[in-house]
Amino acid sequence: MSPAGRPRAFDMEVVLEAAMLLFWEQGYEATSLARLRDATGLSSASLYGAFGSKGGLFERAVEHYIAGPGSVTDAAADEAVSPRAAVARLLHASIDMQTDPSHPPGCLIALSGTVHPPMADEAGARRVVAARRATDRAHIRECVVRGVASGELAEDTDVDGVTSMIHGFLLGVSTQVCDGTPAQVLHAAADAVLAHWDGKGH
Repeated sequence: MSPAGRPRAFDMEVVLEAAMLLFWEQGYEATSLARLRDATGLSSASLYGAFGSKGGLFERAVEHYIAGPGSVTDAAADEAVSPRAAVARLLHASIDMQTDPSHPPGCLIALSGTVHPPMADEAGARRVVAARRATDRAHIRECVVRGVASGELAEDTDVDGVTSMIHGFLLGVSTQVCDGTPAQVLHAAADAVLAHWDGKGH
């Protein structure tokens, strides 16, 4: 808590939104403290006081992203619908989100922190996004397992192989979006992935 119980002199949601958009646009390594100060309107002292480090701010910005635009991948965890429907919603909703012109293109989780970093602070940033990718992959795998159990997929389906196919496509969407691939082409590609499911592919 701030001295004498005073509330913080800034709106945390506004700061996290600004930081999220900047990290999303530039990636973790390329985002400087100077740019973060400009985007959030906070001084270095305020940033460090509230978040501890650039890595701490990135972690909070990622949490903000996961609760907002990035929540589209939660569709894979919805057991109220069939596993195929959950995967379809995951892929198509992710494409819609990543091609939405109201924010930077692609996915913050897929685009940030993928290169092995030399500094401890950057390693922490990499772990934050890697953890979310692991969660998404686990939810996709659960869909595949449910698909086998429900008869949507063949009993001898290579669960890990199909999981990697779907997750790899999901992660690859970001690169294609940033390279200018139209949304309708990506939706058609997602349907091709789902056709493998419909064919009870192994």
